[in-house]
Amino acid sequence: MSGNRIRRPVLKTVLSNPRMLRVRPSVSLFMLKYMKKFKIRNSGGQMFIHSHLPALNSPAFGRFIKEHLLNKGSGPSHAQIGLTNACPQRCRYCYNRDHTGRVMDTDTIRAVIRDLKAMGVFWLGFTGGEPLLNKDIVSITREAADGCAIKLFTTGFGLTPALAADLRNAGLSSVSVSLDHWREDIYDYARGYAGAFRTALAAIKIFQDAGGLNVGVSAVLSREMIRRHEVEEFLVFLDGLELDEAWLSETKPSIEAVWNPDIVIKEDERNYLFEIQDRWNRGGGLTVNYLGHFESREHFGCTAGHKMVYVDAFGDVGPCVFVPLTFGNVRERPLGEIFAAMRRRFPTEDDCFINRNFEMLRPFAGRLPVGREDSLKIVEAARFGPLAGFFRLYYR
Repeated sequence: MSGNRIRRPVLKTVLSNPRMLRVRPSVSLFMLKYMKKFKIRNSGGQMFIHSHLPALNSPAFGRFIKEHLLNKGSGPSHAQIGLTNACPQRCRYCYNRDHTGRVMDTDTIRAVIRDLKAMGVFWLGFTGGEPLLNKDIVSITREAADGCAIKLFTTGFGLTPALAADLRNAGLSSVSVSLDHWREDIYDYARGYAGAFRTALAAIKIFQDAGGLNVGVSAVLSREMIRRHEVEEFLVFLDGLELDEAWLSETKPSIEAVWNPDIVIKEDERNYLFEIQDRWNRGGGLTVNYLGHFESREHFGCTAGHKMVYVDAFGDVGPCVFVPLTFGNVRERPLGEIFAAMRRRFPTEDDCFINRNFEMLRPFAGRLPVGREDSLKIVEAARFGPLAGFFRLYYR
């Protein structure tokens, strides 16, 4: 089994991207060892290890090899963009709930996406608010999907079978439906919306019936769920939904309501989730993809502001959806200029930036996201860790 897990990614990757043979051997070996931790899933001919990377046989993965592994481009590889700030739900821990301003129109969104791709982005997440509420989401997807893996983060609100089929045909490659608990009453309460649970389950079924998509859930795990060892009970429930993937993260201290050291995940709890992920991925069923594993010191670390960039629905540019700092607005300055200035202050590191530095946000309670001048001061005073495993090799 383990031998197949190595050979199959190698074969699929090399056949689709012969340039992989030119990547530095130490970097290639690192990537192969990382890929070995996951199953390969065939979703409509797309070969995924998980949805935080493009399909192995896609043009987007070819761009990853050429523009980042070989050419070592200085631009971002991953980005998220808010297609709207409208959302029927009111989640207690929502990283975007305090953002305000004038929402970008469709032409501005398209221009931002073109700029992101030109800068090196090969993986683009659509978020919000609820991105399905943007009436132009299909045409935006069609333009963005050329050479870029598109992932949709959604509550499922507003989804119809016709819209799911249109998004698939426009080039959407993967989708994560928000679902944080297996009990309807607990989930609806956390989301502040009666019917949130049933909406999510209906959306999962609609996307599955559309075919050709990597369909998963995006689950925010509370520290209480982790402490009570309820994560696997949740995964059993999700596996019963015949999903491709469970994308797991923990509650992040991105907003005032969760500025509490007791909420921030600890090392032993992180390792516990690593162990669960690895054990589940050695068996059948859904793929478990814990974001903290991808961003761990052993793997790719925190790339906020360095290889990751977030443009919210109002055009404000920050390092990550979880970091409420602003370094400029795309209506006022070119995106490439904003990112370059931000990147100079964000060396990639071995731990989550917001987990390490959220206490610095306290003077800005009630005034999030933090404006540009104060964001610069915060970053100048922030603590950064050493490089994670991948970037120690990458920048050697």
